[in-house]
Amino acid sequence: GRFNLTVEGEEALVMLDDVEIISEDIPGWLVANEGRLTVALDVTLTTELKEEGIARELVNRIQNLRKAKEFEITDRIIVRISFHPTFDEAINHHAAYVKNQVLADEIIVLHEAFEDEIEIDDEVLTISIVRNSRE
Repeated sequence: GRFNLTVEGEEALVMLDDVEIISEDIPGWLVANEGRLTVALDVTLTTELKEEGIARELVNRIQNLRKAKEFEITDRIIVRISFHPTFDEAINHHAAYVKNQVLADEIIVLHEAFEDEIEIDDEVLTISIVRNSRE
């Protein structure tokens, strides 16, 4: 390939051998190339994305506890979670989602410890889930 380039009124012929094409990482982006296809993905974790991830992890841990305690799939529950500053906002912002996913009538965050431990992002929370007797 060749390319004609005009710089300050003067023409220059640029040959493919005259240039070097390189790719550089862009901070916060993950880029992959295959043949003529290039895909770039923004991998920046916003607060909203982190909170959504915490909510999904919490749902997973509660579902595992439901299974371990042999709750019926239709049992409504009450969830009590020990307060943890890292997770408080995520739990508050996504309480409706978590309640819907785990069939919880209430999620109560308290400054006390409970019998079961769960781990999310290398942090430990204590939690209690019980069947809701007011069904």
